[in-house]
This record gives sequence, structure tokens and C-alpha cells, in this order.
Amino acid sequence: MTDNVINFKRAKKRAGYAKKELTATENCKKFGQNKSEKRRDGFEKSEQRKHLDSHKLDE
Repeated sequence: MTDNVINFKRAKKRAGYAKKELTATENCKKFGQNKSEKRRDGFEKSEQRKHLDSHKLDE
């Protein structure tokens, strides 16, 4: 009889953890970039800005 005892508090916490883990993986797929990708994107933005600034017309 003690084999079928369920601790509802623990079950609720486990369900909450599973939900948080699922949303975390979804966010990682949507927004996640590793460090090298962030550095590459920053470098590309700075190069584009330099290129545009060099073609800027002075008045």
C-alpha cells in the first residue's frame, strides 16, 4: 500500500521544472547564439557601419 503513495508537492514541482525546461529550450532555439556567433555579428555590424561612414557626404 505504501508503494502507491504520491507526494503531490513533489509531483507539482517536477511538472513545473519540466515546463521551465521546455520553454528554455524553445527560447534557446529562437534567440540563442553562442559566443563566436555574437562576436561575428558584432564584427559584421561594425564593418558595415565603417563602410557607411566612409561614404558619408560632408556638408
